[in-house]
Amino acid sequence: MRLLRQQSEACRVLGSPLYGDLLAAAAADLRDGGPTAAVLDGHLTDPGPSALGQRMMGGAHALALSGQAPDLAAFYPSAGGTADPGPGGRAAWAALRALLADRAAGIRAWLDGPPQTNETGRGAALIGGLCHLVAAAPRPVRLFEIGSSAGLNLRADRFHIPGDAGRYGDPGALVVLPGAWQGVPPPAATVRVTERSGGDLHPIDPATADGRLRLMAYVWPDQEARMARLRSALALAAEVPAELRQETAADTAGRIRLAAGTWTVLWHSIVWQYLDADQRAAVDRRTEELGAAADGSAGFAHLRLEPSRQGRYQVTLTTWPGGAERVLGTASPHGIPVTWDAPAAG
Repeated sequence: MRLLRQQSEACRVLGSPLYGDLLAAAAADLRDGGPTAAVLDGHLTDPGPSALGQRMMGGAHALALSGQAPDLAAFYPSAGGTADPGPGGRAAWAALRALLADRAAGIRAWLDGPPQTNETGRGAALIGGLCHLVAAAPRPVRLFEIGSSAGLNLRADRFHIPGDAGRYGDPGALVVLPGAWQGVPPPAATVRVTERSGGDLHPIDPATADGRLRLMAYVWPDQEARMARLRSALALAAEVPAELRQETAADTAGRIRLAAGTWTVLWHSIVWQYLDADQRAAVDRRTEELGAAADGSAGFAHLRLEPSRQGRYQVTLTTWPGGAERVLGTASPHGIPVTWDAPAAG
């Protein structure tokens, strides 16, 4: 119950009152032994960072998006409905509760893996970090991502960010992130990515209907701007190829090699919490090895958007040779907005 309540409050804070209401109602239903309890049976001891409530809600959202839950879809703007859940969310909760009771097995299937948000807004942090990197030493970028899901952010150099706190990219780009940057603008730079490769335990193919549905299901249904960004990123993925491999984070890091005349960049966002201690240690070891091998021609950088011990989501860049580490700014867990507070390196 506590985890569902925490996720309810997080959804409210991050701009989804609909999920705030629904997860609060699900917590009460779990307490009372309702359909939520049957769906979550066997998973109630899952660790908090695994986002159990979000996995359950993703399964229900998929049914709404695919036309299999019209009563719930009536309250989901993502599925053509209206986010009017009635007083206290009762009408929308009644539809979700009925779905949990009737389609428990299908929704439970979504509990066996982590959420696959592949949040496109996090690409705003990646772009800004790469601008800092390339401004310091102009070189092509070879980009590697752990926990890459469908690899949508491997195409972030093709996004456009308009605004007063710096601008980036082609205004005609498929993916536009208005309001993505605040604070001290990242340095103006031309980022040229020559290699895009990612790994994930359960990579999603954005070219397939099933892959697109899974990604959309994890976007909160009353957040229409996030859904629009995702759909644009899916269209971009159809135009710009990227390599995706089914592998652990340690395997992704382990296959990275440096290349003369380039920046080799290891990137990840809101993935560290899903890795066990052995995986984290293996990635850290490989990062140290690559850093030690970097030189004036073959540079290496570790760029990440992850929570700090203080609970803030920080954009952190470490570069080699030298191992200099800088916190470039902070961001929402969904990436937008990124508030930059680090000037360009002198």
